[in-house]
Amino acid sequence: MPLPQMSTVVAPPTSSEPTISVDAPISPMREFLRARGSGKLADTTFSALMGLCASSIFAIVAFIAVILVVRSQLSLHQFGWHFFVQSAWDPVSGNFGALPFIFGTLLTSLLALAMAVPLALGVAVFLTELCPDSLRAPISFLTELLAAIPSVVYGLWAFFVLVPLVRDQLGPLLVKYLGWTGFFDGPNFGVGMLPASIILAIMILPIISSLTREVMLAVPINQREAMLALGATRWEMIRTGVIRNARIGIVGAIILGLGRALGETMAVTMVIGNHPAIAKSLFSPGDTLASVIANQFSEASGDLYLSALIEIGLALFIVTIVVNAIARLLVWAVTRGAPARVH
Repeated sequence: MPLPQMSTVVAPPTSSEPTISVDAPISPMREFLRARGSGKLADTTFSALMGLCASSIFAIVAFIAVILVVRSQLSLHQFGWHFFVQSAWDPVSGNFGALPFIFGTLLTSLLALAMAVPLALGVAVFLTELCPDSLRAPISFLTELLAAIPSVVYGLWAFFVLVPLVRDQLGPLLVKYLGWTGFFDGPNFGVGMLPASIILAIMILPIISSLTREVMLAVPINQREAMLALGATRWEMIRTGVIRNARIGIVGAIILGLGRALGETMAVTMVIGNHPAIAKSLFSPGDTLASVIANQFSEASGDLYLSALIEIGLALFIVTIVVNAIARLLVWAVTRGAPARVH
């Protein structure tokens, strides 16, 4: 067996000791580094690959936008920008407008957020600050399980349980106590904007709750202890020491929930009523950008009809971008343009 190479290490001389030569073996790591040569090529290749991965995101978004614009050229040429502000949807006469679907998408999504955000925030606060240790794991598991349920299962449950509940129990109560608002007028058949908003709220609840809980757990424990040591109550500690420091992440969780609500298709299609109309009453049937595509894409017979549906997809794409831009402005308004603090 060949002996390892030896190198000579010379100890620095001192005023009282002579120079001493010590032979030490070269470590395997040093031998490996010497054998592989310069790492400049590897670093350059790695940087190029990472840049390619990052630029692929822009390429995918641009590719989707280009395809939507190209495939909807016939509708864009026929109706122009009026397509997004007119209410007519008549495939027989070839007259199309996306305003009822934009209205239905925004209304159901915002109502779902109004119902889901307080409940999700309450669940997250309970799990992080108040929940007994024996219940924390089961409740967290059930909350995350809700996010894994397929949307068609939500739709079936809503069709057989939520629709009769809205028609027979919830609807009459809303008419009795809130009928003066005008939001609960007209016949109540169980399907419409209200059940669609409720099922969306249930679907985005676990997303917002789970992300909010993770953000709250990231707040250092010493901030909680400092607030309590200064005489703050448990509520004051949660409100000032936890929620205030986690507000940026909470807004981000709400944005992700809103994105899920805007694009949800199957569950909403099964309970919204699928009628292109703009109505004040939440009992009235409606339609969303995603549900009209799912309902009518397979039966689109003419080129103009198909192009109009693709332009509906373009409208959904634009609405999603605009909503996310507004959400980022809200984040900036909360933080006043300052970067997030590192604890």
